[in-house]
Amino acid sequence: MRFPATVLVLFFVVSALAQEVRPAPTPVPTSVTIPITVDHNRILIDIDLPLPDGSTQRVRGWVDNGNPELTLSRHAATLLGLSITCSEEACSAPPPPSLIVHGMKILLSEIKVAKIPLRAVDASSVMAPGIPAEINLPSTVLRHYDVLINFPNHELTLAQTGTLKFTGTRNKVLVNAENGLIQIPGQIDNKKYNLALDLGASISFLSETIFEKLAAAHPGWPHMRGAIGPANLWGLTEEPQSKLMRVDRVPYGTLFLTGVPFVAFSAERLSFFEKRAGVPTAGLIGSQALLNYRIGIDYAHSAVYFEIGRTFNFPDFDVVGLTLRPEDNGRFTILGIGDYEGKPSVPLGPQGVEPGDRLVAVNDIPTTGSTMGQVWSMLGGTPGQERRVTIERGDKRFEVTAIVQRFLNDAQDQKK
Repeated sequence: MRFPATVLVLFFVVSALAQEVRPAPTPVPTSVTIPITVDHNRILIDIDLPLPDGSTQRVRGWVDNGNPELTLSRHAATLLGLSITCSEEACSAPPPPSLIVHGMKILLSEIKVAKIPLRAVDASSVMAPGIPAEINLPSTVLRHYDVLINFPNHELTLAQTGTLKFTGTRNKVLVNAENGLIQIPGQIDNKKYNLALDLGASISFLSETIFEKLAAAHPGWPHMRGAIGPANLWGLTEEPQSKLMRVDRVPYGTLFLTGVPFVAFSAERLSFFEKRAGVPTAGLIGSQALLNYRIGIDYAHSAVYFEIGRTFNFPDFDVVGLTLRPEDNGRFTILGIGDYEGKPSVPLGPQGVEPGDRLVAVNDIPTTGSTMGQVWSMLGGTPGQERRVTIERGDKRFEVTAIVQRFLNDAQDQKK
């Protein structure tokens, strides 16, 4: 069959127009800047999980440059269709090939295994009790990007290597080529040490050996026993006996940090961290000491940039002196009571607080299902303020009036 010439011309014109109006493919971003939430000094962001059916599921993620291991909640692993295997102590699965952060694909090709916590059903939607995250971004993944953590502006920038222009003072650092863990030269009491940069840790840690030497040499430096506030990380069994001290001055790379709270690292735990770091280390500087800074990490050139963004004094230790453990079911158990000036900081006994009690509410605000950061915000305040804490012991509930105290007073406070 023959078609008139005009019909053929019209056909080609329509075809050309159809091709012209096709939408252009969406460009894949090489850099993204996204908001962060800081909860218990931990950095949380939104992450999209690519699911087997082609859709995505948004979950909360924890940016943890001080940990090389990928961890997923059981809920996230199930959504991703991962094959989970378990022993009596832990579960694991092959990792997904990638994640998506604000449209930017984050490859996980170098991760060999994802850890899946062995949790009860009630806690299946979090990777660990007390932190509202289902997945972490570990150092093994972050080291393939330029990273800027802007605490003052509550922002995180991830960029393809070499595309981010860093500002601030440049520090030459040691980066483990296998896992991306960072060590920065520092000084404590005029002695040189390597201290890790661990923005996934809510507090700083120091070798117990060095800690004890400093405590003996400087009895006037504020110190205490009992993990409270940002030192109360996970509610580990040893936390009620944790030793804390505020170190007067800590040169850290080009920074000069003052009044840094440290928790003593046991020899066993320090050995574990030192083995992962691959070099001798005396401890780590956590996010609590750096909340006023913009921190740029140039993994490709083994450099870290620090830029001051504000000079706010965070009153992290103006709190009620309890040591807590977040449970798998979303509740909080009281593990211990911190001392204040040699006396228990919270009333003890049958009508007070005892280890093993459960913290049900603070000023009538329920704590069940809250994060560690949220509960410690409830327990914080101005020294001298009262907090009504609701305690559950067995099948009984009662209230105790607790006072907000200023723990680890700095040198200026001690002179008053």
